[in-house]
Amino acid sequence: MSRPRAATPRNPRSPLSGRCAATVSLLVLAAAALSPAGAQLSRSGDLLEGIVAVVNDGVVLKSELEQELAAVRANIRAQGLRSPPSGMLRTQVLERLVLREIQMQRAQRMGIDISDEQVNRALEFVAQQNNVRLGDLPEALAEQGFEYARYREELRSQMVLDTLRQRDVVARVFLNPREVDDFLRGAEGEAGANREYSVSHILIGVPLNATARQRDAARERAEKLRQRVLDGENFAELAIAYSEAQNALQGGSLGFRKRNALPTAFVAHVTQLEPGELAELITTGSGVHVVRLDEVRGGEPIIQEQWELRHILLQPNEIRDSDATRSELADIRDQIVAGESFAAMARAYSADPGSASEGGVLGWVSPQDLDPDFAAAVAELEDDELSQPIRSSFGWHIAQRSGARMQDVSDEVRRQRAALSLRERKVQEETQLWLQRLRAEAFVEYKQ
Repeated sequence: MSRPRAATPRNPRSPLSGRCAATVSLLVLAAAALSPAGAQLSRSGDLLEGIVAVVNDGVVLKSELEQELAAVRANIRAQGLRSPPSGMLRTQVLERLVLREIQMQRAQRMGIDISDEQVNRALEFVAQQNNVRLGDLPEALAEQGFEYARYREELRSQMVLDTLRQRDVVARVFLNPREVDDFLRGAEGEAGANREYSVSHILIGVPLNATARQRDAARERAEKLRQRVLDGENFAELAIAYSEAQNALQGGSLGFRKRNALPTAFVAHVTQLEPGELAELITTGSGVHVVRLDEVRGGEPIIQEQWELRHILLQPNEIRDSDATRSELADIRDQIVAGESFAAMARAYSADPGSASEGGVLGWVSPQDLDPDFAAAVAELEDDELSQPIRSSFGWHIAQRSGARMQDVSDEVRRQRAALSLRERKVQEETQLWLQRLRAEAFVEYKQ
C-alpha cells in the first residue's frame, strides 16, 4: 500500500484511518415524524395535529414543525444570539423541513434503506466519541433531554440523507490531479498557505433560470442586509432570519477552513480582508452572498512524528472467527521470529492488498493517520521490534517499526489538504445546486 493520502477514502483493509469531515455528537438531528392519516381531533374538537405543508405525495406535520422550532430556538439561545421574529423563524424552519421531506422521498424512490446493524454501528461511534459505553448511551441521552428511540430513528434518517447525497452528488464529483497541481502552483503555494479562515455568509438565492429582474432583486436584498451589518446589526441573527444557505440556522458560519476549502468565489475576497470586515457582494450560481471574515489562524510549519512501518493483516471471515484469526497470525509471527522473511510472509498472507505486494511496507506514516488501536500498540514498540498480534477495526495485525523521526510535512500535508478541500469545495457547490433543483421540481403547498 502506498503512503496514506487524506484526499482518498480510507482503504477498508488498511490500518490507516482518514479524518472524518464531521463527527457525530449527542444532538437532536430533527423532529421524528408522526404518521397519522390526517389531522387528529380531541374529544372536545380541539385540533391536536395538523398538516403545515403538502410535499409531493407526503406532508410536513405541525408537530414536526413545533419540535424543530423548539430545537432551533434552543440552539440559538445556546449561541447567545437573539432569535428572529417568530414568523420569520417559522418560515426558515418550515422550508428546511420541506427540503428534508423532498430528499427523504427521493431516497425512498431510490430504494435507500439503512439497516438496524448500520444504525447500531453508528451508535457505537456516537458512544465512543462521547466516552460512554454503548449500553450507557440511552441514559446519557436522557440526561441531555433526548429520547433514545427518537434519537435512534433520527440518526437513521440522517444516514439515509447522507447516503442519498453520496449517490446524487459526491459520487459524481471528480478531481483531476492537475487541478491540485495548478492550485499548489498558485495561491496555495504562497506563504501563509497553512492559514485557516473563519468565514460567515448570508445567501440570497436566485432560481436556476433566473431573469435579470430576479437577479437584480436578489442583489438589492443582499445589499440591504450588508448595509444592516455595517450599521451594527448582528450578522448571525440576520443569517438565521434571512439566509437561504444550508448553514443559515447556524448563524451562517462556515467554521475554520483552509483557503482552498472556501467556496471558490469567496477566496479572492476573503484573503484580502481583515477579521471583522465584509467583502463586496459576491455572486455565484446559487445567488448573492454577504460574506464576512471572522478570524484567521495558523500559518506555521507542520511538524509531525512519523514511523517507518510494515505490517501483516489477517481478517476474520465466515470460517475463521476472531480468536482463530489471532492464533493464525501468532503462528505467522513465530515463523518470522524463527527466520522466515517478513516480506515473503506479507506477500503470502496479508489481507491488505496495497501493502502486501510491497512486502507489508507502509513507509513513513504519521500516527494520527493510523487506526487508533493500531497506533497505540505501535507506539510501544522499540525500533525493529516485532509486535504481538494487534487488534484494530480492520482485523488482526503484526507490525514492525523500523524507525521514528520528526518531519516537516508541510508540503505533503498541504497537498493532501488541497486535494481533499478542493473536492469538498466542489461537493458543497454541487450540493447547493442539487438542492435547488430538487426544490424547484417538487410540488409544495403550504397550509398555513
